[in-house]
Amino acid sequence: MNVQQLFLLSVFLYVAGALGSLAMNRVGKAANYVSAISTFTAAIAGLISTIIVLVRETPIVTELSGFVPFARFTIEMDHLSAFMILVISLLAAATAIFTLTYDDQYVGKNAGIFGFLNNSYILSMVLAVASSNAFYFLVFWEIMTLASYFLVVVKQDEEAIHSGFVYFAVAHAAATAIIISFVVLFLYTGSFSFTDFRSVEISQATKNLVFLLSFIGFGTKAGIVPFHIWLPRTYSSAPSTVSALMSTKVAIYGLIRVGVDFLGASVWWWGLTVLTIGAISAFLGILYASGENDLSRQLAYSSTENVGIILMGIGVGMIGVASGQPVLGVLGILAGLYHLLNHAVFKGLLFLGTGSIIYRIGTKNMEEMGGLAKQMPWTGFAFLTGALAISAIPPLNGFVSEWFLYQSLFMAGKSDIMTFKVLSPLFAVMLALTGALAAMCFVKAYGVTFVGPFRSDRAREAREVPVPMIAGMVILVAGCIVLGLGAPMIAPYIGIVASALLGTNPVWVSDDMMVFPGSNSQAMLSTPLMFLLLIGLVMFSLFIVWIQGGMKAGRRIDSVPWACGYAYSSRMAATANAFVQPLRILFHPIYLLRNALIGLGNKIASYSKQAVDYIDRLELIWENNIYGLLARGMFHLGKRVQVIQVGNVQVYCMYIIITLVVLLITTVR
Repeated sequence: MNVQQLFLLSVFLYVAGALGSLAMNRVGKAANYVSAISTFTAAIAGLISTIIVLVRETPIVTELSGFVPFARFTIEMDHLSAFMILVISLLAAATAIFTLTYDDQYVGKNAGIFGFLNNSYILSMVLAVASSNAFYFLVFWEIMTLASYFLVVVKQDEEAIHSGFVYFAVAHAAATAIIISFVVLFLYTGSFSFTDFRSVEISQATKNLVFLLSFIGFGTKAGIVPFHIWLPRTYSSAPSTVSALMSTKVAIYGLIRVGVDFLGASVWWWGLTVLTIGAISAFLGILYASGENDLSRQLAYSSTENVGIILMGIGVGMIGVASGQPVLGVLGILAGLYHLLNHAVFKGLLFLGTGSIIYRIGTKNMEEMGGLAKQMPWTGFAFLTGALAISAIPPLNGFVSEWFLYQSLFMAGKSDIMTFKVLSPLFAVMLALTGALAAMCFVKAYGVTFVGPFRSDRAREAREVPVPMIAGMVILVAGCIVLGLGAPMIAPYIGIVASALLGTNPVWVSDDMMVFPGSNSQAMLSTPLMFLLLIGLVMFSLFIVWIQGGMKAGRRIDSVPWACGYAYSSRMAATANAFVQPLRILFHPIYLLRNALIGLGNKIASYSKQAVDYIDRLELIWENNIYGLLARGMFHLGKRVQVIQVGNVQVYCMYIIITLVVLLITTVR
């Protein structure tokens, strides 16, 4: 089976899973199994096809009949598309296993519809990044938005409905900007083909317009500041598996495709704009995340932070292209894409861990958790791995991509352009500050949630989640480890994606167990060696403990913590609010800005209630004045027609003959 057949098999399995689960909606559990198994097999087929494309460097193009005369439906899996489909497929496979048990809460509540929407959402993401035509890209983009909207409001509670309305409104405002940018390109090319978009000759002012429109549109959908108001609401209301899938950040693909692939990143201020907005989003995102006690909202704000880090890499890459530094361009894009992949893995893992907690104790409030590492050890280990990875702790994957970003910023600082010389070190400092706040944020998340005393009876009574949910998390735990330790093998392939996108020669970024930023004279990193040193440090520490008499020598007879002579109470444990109190004081003006943005989101959400009330009134008008009138008319007509129902078979036969004669005469005429 070749690459094209594998990809088409993946598409077919997503479609079959969507229709199969919908058909079995009333069966309940069976619909859940059909959806999960089809999603997993489709994801594996898609994963294999993308790996073949990336390893063999053989892009595939499949042209199908277009549904509209002016747009051919073309599937083109180049390096960038293959990379994005790999990201989507990896998360789809993990969430599919997770949902085997997690979706039990939807059995009897239209589980088949949930499975249909889930498969449709994943398929629309895959086809959006695989489409080589702007018309069909927008079609699948809209399907993706609609499917994710219905997945957000699937719980049908007031919070979910209002959150879904905010998401729907912001997503379509973003889509408007994207559509206008594509229409401008269409007016100059007379085609929606991506191939024609790449070769279009337009003025610099028009290029600037297209770039800004696409940046606003895709950036809003990705969750950049200040257009991130939909993120905390949506991620908090959506099922955890849906939030995990949203971590793929397809919007970043759209921005790269337009800004770099179509327009060639030809102006240096484009890259500086992306880099600046990315740095601001990263800093504010993690600052807002630190102030949250709602675990889902904390992860949502953290997504804004990581989108900012990804955009910093993309921005540096665009600066490298515009300034004629191809190595810097490749390194920046490599850092951005590597972090995009890493973010999907560790953020997906954290969302699944959060889903496991909610599944067992029914709350997202960290103040009602505590001590869960004892009750849910596998979930605790998975969440800890994700927390370490997102905090860029070596040798896990988050550290590697941020290391490449630091190196690209240092290289940009050597540029002949004074602006980059001055600003690059400042952006590196902002990245360092963001990393420090991220570590603090996830020390709080793990510490308050999993260690310390139980903070509620629900936490005390919690137990580990079922095996399928653990297996889904373990896949992503393995991803965090492999993408970190395997960086010397993985980074070159992501570098090939970046160099193919820019049309330059591949950049040398690894040798044996080392990775480096184009030259080993600037810096070198070996995550396998760091792992061995860390293992050695742990073994040495255990050896010292053994010499001193083993674990029992330092163990207290009673396990009650020392409380300065007072009787210990669980109320003495550090709370989530206590962690961030210094930040609230230090960055008080910034938190006021967040409150203003939350108020804007609440105002948009209030429109949903007004819209629902208005629709209810329209429905009453329709029912009383139109539907009721038609119903009464049909009732009276039925009474009149009953006259011909005489109960005589011979008369009925005569009716049939008369009808046939009338039809025959009509046909002949």
